[in-house]
Amino acid sequence: MTAPHVDKLRIRVFADGADLKNIRELAANPRIQGFTTNPTLMRAAGVTDYKAFSLDVLKVIGGRPVSFEVFADDFPTMEAQAREIATWGDNVYVKIPVSNTKGESSCPLIRRLAKAGVKLNVTAIMTLEQVKDVGEALDPAVPAVVSVFAGRVADTGRDPIPHMAEALELLRDRPKAELLWASPRELLNIFQADAIGCHIITATPDVLKKLSLVGKDLDLYSRETVLMFYNDAKAAGFTIPTADQVAAE
Repeated sequence: MTAPHVDKLRIRVFADGADLKNIRELAANPRIQGFTTNPTLMRAAGVTDYKAFSLDVLKVIGGRPVSFEVFADDFPTMEAQAREIATWGDNVYVKIPVSNTKGESSCPLIRRLAKAGVKLNVTAIMTLEQVKDVGEALDPAVPAVVSVFAGRVADTGRDPIPHMAEALELLRDRPKAELLWASPRELLNIFQADAIGCHIITATPDVLKKLSLVGKDLDLYSRETVLMFYNDAKAAGFTIPTADQVAAE
C-alpha cells in the first residue's frame, strides 16, 4: 500500500470551528488555508456576541478567507445581515443557507447578492439539483463557494464521491465558484476530495489533528496500538485468573 503525502495535496484545507484558541493555533499552521464556522458551532463554543467574535477571528487569521453565516429565516432580514457581514473584511465570504427553514429556495437572494459583488458561501447543500440552481444564480465574475455536505450525504448510505464529482461538472461554467466538501467524517475524505478535483475541504480540529498521521509507517502504528492496549490494561489493574490459580485457591 503506497503511503500518501500531505505535500502532494492540491485541495485547499480549511478549518471549521468556533473556538478562538483553536482558531489561533490553526492559523499558525501554513497547511490551513482558510476558515469556516456556523451558528451551531458558535453556540457550542459559548459565543454570545456574534459580531465581536467574528471580528476577533479576523484579527488572528492573517487575511485568509473566512465564512460567517447569516441566521435570519426571512429573506429581507437575511439580505440585510449578509450585506452587513460583507463589510467586515475583503476576505469574508457570507454563508447563505440554500433555503430557509420552510424549504423556500434562497436562489433569488443569492442572485441579488452575487450581482452586487458579495462573495458568498452557499451552505447546507445536499442535492445535485440544489448545486445546479445555485450555480445558475451565482455571478460568473464574483468569487463564491458552494458547500455540499458530503459527510451528511454519506451518513444516508450514499457514496459521496460520484455525487461530488457530478457537482464539479455542474459548476464547470462558473470558474470562480469553488466546490467545498463539507462535514468530512475522517481524514481519508481529504484525499478522496482531492482525487476528484474538489477545490476546498473544511474539517473540524479533531479531523485536522490527524494530518500528522499521514504516511505513518503501519508496522510502527500497529506496535504503538498494541502498546496502548497493554499499558491501559496494566494501568487499570486488570487480571484474569487462570483455572490453575482458581484451583489453587
